Amino acid sequence: MGSTLSLYHMTEEYRQALAVLAESDLDEQAVADTLEGLEGELSQKAANVAAFVLNLEAEAEAARIAEERIRKRRQALEKRAAQMRDYLLGNMVRADIAEIAALDKSFRARVTQGRECVVIDDEHALPPDFLRVKVIEEPDKHLIAQAIHEGYAVPGARLVRRPTLKIG
Repeated sequence: MGSTLSLYHMTEEYRQALAVLAESDLDEQAVADTLEGLEGELSQKAANVAAFVLNLEAEAEAARIAEERIRKRRQALEKRAAQMRDYLLGNMVRADIAEIAALDKSFRARVTQGRECVVIDDEHALPPDFLRVKVIEEPDKHLIAQAIHEGYAVPGARLVRRPTLKIG
């Protein structure tokens, strides 16, 4: 039966045991046997955690794929509804019909004047006073990394190498 200790606690116990064993006067075989037992439990717990990570990542990927499929379906439905709405409006306007209602009175469709909106026919012909400029400032991490690699000090930035975990 596996240990009920968390991987974190097992790791701490292992580190403490290493420190104690380093200062003990046990013979090499006793130290090796102790470490082997501790490493076995720690390795099995770590393997279980890694398997759990792989399972979570697989579920997350399946959810991402389902989200994408559902998003595409939603967008297709919205597009089709908008097309049919335009089709109905166009035909009601051409036929000069202001209102229609379902036979059971569950809904009605009315052609209204609608609200005023601006239509841009030629954006380049607009005077500059009618243009809005968007400026986005953000750190250029690629440029910063390149500068640091070339020996330049970049105030407010530094390079770090973070450990990564590969499971496969």
